[in-house]
Amino acid sequence: MSNFSPVTRRKFLQTSALSAAGAILLKGCAGNPPEPGGTNASTTQQAANISPEMQPETTAIKLGYIPIVEAAALVVAKEQGFFAKYGMTDVELSKQANWASARDNVTIGSEGGGIDGGQWQMPMPHLITEGIITNGRKVPMYVLAQLNTQGNGIAVAPMHEGKGVSLDISQAADYIKSFPSTNGRKFKAAHTFPNVNQDFWIRYWFAAGGIDPDADIDLLAVPPAETVQGMRNGTMDAFSTGDPWPYRIIAEDIGYMAGLTSQIWQFHPEEYLAIRADWVDKNPKATKALLKGLMEAQQWIDENNNRATAVKILAGRNYFNVPVDILDSPYKGNYKMGDGKAEVKDINMGPLYWKDGKGNVSYPYKSHDLWFLTETLRWGFHKDQISDLDTAQKIIDKVNREDIWREAATEAGFTADIPASTSRGVETFFDGVKFDPENPQAYLNSLAIKRV
Repeated sequence: MSNFSPVTRRKFLQTSALSAAGAILLKGCAGNPPEPGGTNASTTQQAANISPEMQPETTAIKLGYIPIVEAAALVVAKEQGFFAKYGMTDVELSKQANWASARDNVTIGSEGGGIDGGQWQMPMPHLITEGIITNGRKVPMYVLAQLNTQGNGIAVAPMHEGKGVSLDISQAADYIKSFPSTNGRKFKAAHTFPNVNQDFWIRYWFAAGGIDPDADIDLLAVPPAETVQGMRNGTMDAFSTGDPWPYRIIAEDIGYMAGLTSQIWQFHPEEYLAIRADWVDKNPKATKALLKGLMEAQQWIDENNNRATAVKILAGRNYFNVPVDILDSPYKGNYKMGDGKAEVKDINMGPLYWKDGKGNVSYPYKSHDLWFLTETLRWGFHKDQISDLDTAQKIIDKVNREDIWREAATEAGFTADIPASTSRGVETFFDGVKFDPENPQAYLNSLAIKRV
């Protein structure tokens, strides 16, 4: 493991109606679709000196996004002219209703009225490639860049304040497990879409505290409006959420934050840019031009003096359609936690886009893909299609195209920030567990709660 080397649209929507409906609202707020010209179309960058051999084969691509902080670099790259700088003058950002819609739209592609790629929770590109979440239709995808790190957390209903339901949930394990006898139901928790990021974060948190998410509680994919209302009326106990919801949880007195994902695993991989393989193979120069624009946007956002402008762009009606103050707090790294916990005031605990305390954020480490697929094995997801670590590694080597990222970074002159390896090395979680990508089996063996 050390070498990191048609079904119809109607059918898709029928099969995913409840598990993914409305996922957009849990992690952000829907607004009106972007209008031609965007919110800041007057901003332009000086055109790059593009040699004839680097001219993109096409200037157009259609990328899907969900209006949450993970999409920020895509929005900024378009609105601040970074895509256009490298010749990608006709990038269309298409707001998706939810993750299921994004999956369905990339399956039909832009030529069929869908999208060419865009923003994804992991490991959705790998599952789409293998036909695992597309009713058997395989649509090869390439993972090209990580969009950000952090910006997520675990929210808990106010009825649990003072009960120890916090970052270290072990002290509340008996309280949670006794719910059937004390409350007539299991402790109920939710995430936005099954078997991906948000599901993994909350599962890890529960399991680290000795709580089996498949046996001791009810863990469901629930429409976000229902989740928030459930937290207000006492029928939903916790959910895995992302910015700007951590701010709103406290400000709107919906509940409190048990912990941030940056506390569970600081500088963890979050969401990614992935595009259909057929589009990339047909347009290799355009792919690298797109990546160069994305990289510059990521660097731009991470400059503190640009963040106020970024927040204004993102909050606008054409994109997130939220009040500026809802985004301002996380972009400063400020999180009120509630339940008597100290407020977090550290920009390194909020969303970052280009560099963090462990290296480059944008680069798509194969070792991170491996963690996501190792967790897939841990919980017994898709075990007929992803049966072991060797199968997982073969899928990663097919889907992860870090080589294209490296080429784009080199051509753009960002060589100082190119990682030396496709592995970021050993990762350490808040409970002391370590994931060594050279020996993922040891990680699996060390976990007390698992399905494998």
